[in-house]
Amino acid sequence: MSLTAVPLQIVTPLTLEGSVIRLEPIRREHEELFWQAAKDALDDIFRWIPDRMQTPEDFKHLVEKALGEQERGESVVFATVERNSGRAIGSTRFMNVDRTNRRAEIGSTWIAPDWQGTAVNTEAKYLMLRHAFEVWKCMRVELKTDALNQRSRNAILRIGAKEEGTLRRHLITWTGRVRDTVYFSILDTEWPEVKARKWKRSLRGRPPHRIFESRPAMNWMPGIILPTRLLSFVKNKSVPAVAAQAR
Repeated sequence: MSLTAVPLQIVTPLTLEGSVIRLEPIRREHEELFWQAAKDALDDIFRWIPDRMQTPEDFKHLVEKALGEQERGESVVFATVERNSGRAIGSTRFMNVDRTNRRAEIGSTWIAPDWQGTAVNTEAKYLMLRHAFEVWKCMRVELKTDALNQRSRNAILRIGAKEEGTLRRHLITWTGRVRDTVYFSILDTEWPEVKARKWKRSLRGRPPHRIFESRPAMNWMPGIILPTRLLSFVKNKSVPAVAAQAR
């Protein structure tokens, strides 16, 4: 198949709004907000993260590295904010952005324990996938995770991604363990079916309502807010959540 080489047109800053969470651009003040959200459960949250995340200085380095990646055009990094409380509860990003070949990876995701297993990460993944395919017009979106993280592997498959293979002895983690990494992807040609099938399964036969709004900077794109009855269903954790530790 032949395609005209039109690079991805990525406009930042970018905010993605959902019914439960908001993905907002990362800022330096998130160093302290992230530390406060994660400090009591560091080993649980960052078990599968290759980098050390144990001190406030580690979180400062995390944010500085993220801002550097953004300046170089490699990543678009978000703070995950609970809409009801306005509290920062984690982070995720588009990373390894390849404008020429129209692909990006979703990863470096972490969520504070009280919000793991809820609709938070599922909604974040769908806000990002929808933006990648329907706004940026990506040809593929990649996800990866530690080969030992079976929960994350299963969850990535559940959202409709296809496993592509394992990079053996791929990374040396901060503890010295050598990690194998499993790669997954969703293609633009697969996205419509993935989107429709996922919502049919997640909402157990209910109509596949369009529940998200997204906006680059301050320019809103029209969307339909989740009806109150269905919003209660989502908030009560009935939607299967994507595991929060896909890296």
